Amino acid sequence: MTRTAFVVDDEPLAVKRLVRLLKKSGRVEVTGSATDPSEAIRALQASPVEVLFLDIHMPEIDGFALLDRLDPAPMVVFTTAHDEHALRAFEVLAIDYLLKPIDLAQLERALDKLDRVSGAPAAPLAELIDMVRAPRPPQRVASRLGDRVTLLDLDEVSHFHASDRLTYAASGGKDHVVDETLSALERRLDPAMFVRIHRGVLVNLRFVVELRGDGAGLVVVLRGDVQLPVSRDRVRPLKDRLGI
Repeated sequence: MTRTAFVVDDEPLAVKRLVRLLKKSGRVEVTGSATDPSEAIRALQASPVEVLFLDIHMPEIDGFALLDRLDPAPMVVFTTAHDEHALRAFEVLAIDYLLKPIDLAQLERALDKLDRVSGAPAAPLAELIDMVRAPRPPQRVASRLGDRVTLLDLDEVSHFHASDRLTYAASGGKDHVVDETLSALERRLDPAMFVRIHRGVLVNLRFVVELRGDGAGLVVVLRGDVQLPVSRDRVRPLKDRLGI
């Protein structure tokens, strides 16, 4: 049976994109959306839904405060551009916690969790938390140089690239050698943050400022005017991640 869903986000483009992805999934019926938290509360009190896709950072009434005003509260999937509220999200038994830009693969995983939780018999609180909690992606990566290990914040790594059988993390205008292959990094890092654009390049989407055609194909331009070519077979996945 298709579940009813409602989307709340103060960014109209984010609402439009998520509604489009939800409809594309075919797994929920979107009965409404709102960019004003107060309007969302009134709509949800009048017509409750089974699952709420809810932004956290909103003016005046944030996602947690909005949820507190709903009784009974629906199942919730939080959506945000920040990850500092992950623990609190699971404390209110969020089904999932999606980092923007959200792609269809992320959304499908959240809907899979929704199916598991909805179809499960009543469980103790600790078991339910374990059921919905996913392993959090790492926040840092290690760079070794002799006996010295430097921990790099992934938020500050613009991209990873492979050269001469070594893998490098580009951060702070410097290249740092890391032990892992690009394939291993791609599997381990947050797919909402890093995407493979070439056999030898993995980019941080938060550093992308422009896509540019150079006559031979597509080029990604990162902050600092770093230009990286995109393989033809990776153009569409990249644009999907960027919501283009």
